[in-house]
Amino acid sequence: MPRPLSKTTSKHGWLTCLLGAVACGLAGCAAPLPRLAPPVPARWQHAVAADPARPTDLHGWWHAFADPALDALVDRALAGNLDVAQAVERLRAVRTLHERAHARYLPELHARTHDAIDPDASASFLMAGFDASWELGLFGRAEGTRRESQGALDAGVADLHAARVSLVAEVVREWIGLRTAQQQEQLLQQISRQRRQAWELQQTRQRLQLAAPGAVDQAQAAWAQAEAALAAPRQAIDASAQRLAVLLGQNHPDPAWLQAGAPPELGAWRLDGTPAELLRTRPEIARAEADVLRTAGELALTHAELFPSVGFGASMVWATDINNNHRISTTPNGIASLGPMIDIPLFDWGMRLAATHAKAHELRASVLAYRQAVLQGVAEVETALGSLQQQRQREQQDRQAWQALQRADQAVQVRARLRLDGPLDRVESRVAADQAALELADARAAHGLAYVALFKALGGAPLPAPDTEQAASPAPADAHGAPR
Repeated sequence: MPRPLSKTTSKHGWLTCLLGAVACGLAGCAAPLPRLAPPVPARWQHAVAADPARPTDLHGWWHAFADPALDALVDRALAGNLDVAQAVERLRAVRTLHERAHARYLPELHARTHDAIDPDASASFLMAGFDASWELGLFGRAEGTRRESQGALDAGVADLHAARVSLVAEVVREWIGLRTAQQQEQLLQQISRQRRQAWELQQTRQRLQLAAPGAVDQAQAAWAQAEAALAAPRQAIDASAQRLAVLLGQNHPDPAWLQAGAPPELGAWRLDGTPAELLRTRPEIARAEADVLRTAGELALTHAELFPSVGFGASMVWATDINNNHRISTTPNGIASLGPMIDIPLFDWGMRLAATHAKAHELRASVLAYRQAVLQGVAEVETALGSLQQQRQREQQDRQAWQALQRADQAVQVRARLRLDGPLDRVESRVAADQAALELADARAAHGLAYVALFKALGGAPLPAPDTEQAASPAPADAHGAPR
């Protein structure tokens, strides 16, 4: 039969439990994190599906263009871009500090030596010792340090994701711009040749006194304008090639880029996401969320500075007389000490309180910044969806116009062979068809760029390599008000 506890034993047990509860409470008394209520609508206002296709993967959205050259460029850019490489190194630096953030509240041991001389210069001593200290991290210090470190780590992850999102979008934009400019150059060259032919025909007609001098001048001006229009696409080709080289971390463009090729054309895609998914994919929102956590950690640390810093300390000092060390001493040469360490703020308590109030305002500002980031993300996606819908309709209309003018041009060619239309009619018909092709190329590029803008706003990017995305354990689900 077990023996009942005595009254004295029971009192000691209750005292121990009480002290343990107080210590646990002091260790984690940081203020609770603010609950974030992201102002996201239930669904998108604009249509999110363009074609009956499988949902487009955010991690590979550019594959909808079905352009192997573009896919290879994206892979090369992710491997060689310097902005992404900088973000990776910064994340590794932050992660290294994060992994050791808890070391501040572990016991520390210091060893030292010192030589001392008596004021009368009659003796010299060698002193050696050890100091040990252990700050307990009470009053929310440990929790504040954890929050601050985790917020910095989350911000580093968000910055890396933002760099990758921006990089992929810029590569796709520049590639669309490059190939579209090359197509426009070819079409403008055709128009220039047609305009030159019209000028020559007008000169012939003038010699036959069938055309007035003003008609010849107008034809010459039209040819000169067509030649001048070639400068814009050629400049765009050079600029896009140079920007692509920078994005890929190269000092010069690839020669293959300057060889004309077909522009990438957007294929079938579908978006099944909801506005709430922006909280997990858009890096700007993740960065604002990390700033809230980091600021909350700084507030916890400033709040903890209002209370005493409590810990334990121990020291061991050993000394010997260097000049007379041959003598045998019967007195001990070492002194040991052990006891608590308490640092109590007194005269600067008001300044510490002001710092706490200032951090509280900064925390509220970071919460407002988070809400602003969510609103900005929703607005950008909605704008991109509306633009994408309009550009899609524009491309369809320009395609119909181009097809109609192609049919009209074929009819003019037939009439010209039958001697029912003259050479000038044939030139003007061909120029009109080429002008429609220019409009269609521009509309197709605008449609593709609107698609790029949509997935950039959504935060679409490839998943990073494991060595750059290995993060510490994620923050608790309730740390930000709702599980991510």
